[in-house]
Amino acid sequence: MGEFWMFPGQGYQHAGMLQNVPRNLIDKVYDLTGIELTDTDEAYQDSIQIQLGILTLQIYQVNRLKKAGINPQIVGGHSLGVFGAAYAAENLRCEDAIRIVYQRAKLMQNAYHDGYGMGVVVGLSRTQVEQLVAQVDSPTEPVFASNQNSAVQIALSGKLTAIQKVIELAKKNGAQTAKLIKVPVPSHSLLMKNVAQILSADLQKIQIVPSQIRYLTNYSGMVTQSVDDIRYDLGNNLVHPVYWEQMTDVALEFSPDLIVEFSPGHAFSKLIKTKSDIRTFAIDDYGIEDSLFLLEKWKRG
Repeated sequence: MGEFWMFPGQGYQHAGMLQNVPRNLIDKVYDLTGIELTDTDEAYQDSIQIQLGILTLQIYQVNRLKKAGINPQIVGGHSLGVFGAAYAAENLRCEDAIRIVYQRAKLMQNAYHDGYGMGVVVGLSRTQVEQLVAQVDSPTEPVFASNQNSAVQIALSGKLTAIQKVIELAKKNGAQTAKLIKVPVPSHSLLMKNVAQILSADLQKIQIVPSQIRYLTNYSGMVTQSVDDIRYDLGNNLVHPVYWEQMTDVALEFSPDLIVEFSPGHAFSKLIKTKSDIRTFAIDDYGIEDSLFLLEKWKRG
């Protein structure tokens, strides 16, 4: 069938990740947004720097692979990664992707200045996590079970004090890991409804281009080539859990011969290797030059 390309979102950003990105792409981000990407640990405490930095890195890597004649047949992005996926699928122009992610990041940052974020519980089922969430959630201490990365890896979104209470309950109930993660807003919960409404309105002004490449939606976990479905996913995935486990299961039904995880990080490669023996690798594990060498070698057979 071809290649399945995976695009992570926030959480694995790190200083120096843009070191190979050409200056003209960094300048393009500045020209379109007024934001100078500084690629430091200090910068990555800021949601706008994080989101634009990750998108810019993914655009660069997509450009390098496509220039070498390597293209996907199916794409899936996790949260912010939907924009890298839509760019790779040629549904979204580079300039439009940069502008809309800048708007997304501003809206998210202004919605919750501090005291809110995300966590993760590993080792409990979604039902178990939802039961723990129900013990804590309240109008003053909102918390939600959000993204499902695997059957036993469930994200939490909400007020940090509430998330911490769920984390402590999870540990007492046998969780393998329960901790806060580096996302400074309560993504993928109803707390982001106002942000999603504004973002969706902005996306109505942006052209989404039809493509033959299959796109996996966050909000349903299903594959689509519908412009309306893709537009909805880009605008509204912030209020829905990311059904990553279902997305990857659907992708595997198309029998890809290679799975590539774009930067930053390699968490999704590790997850997918637990359920499939299809050749899978993360660009972060090899660097872009060695990744290109390997991909071209495998492409030649």
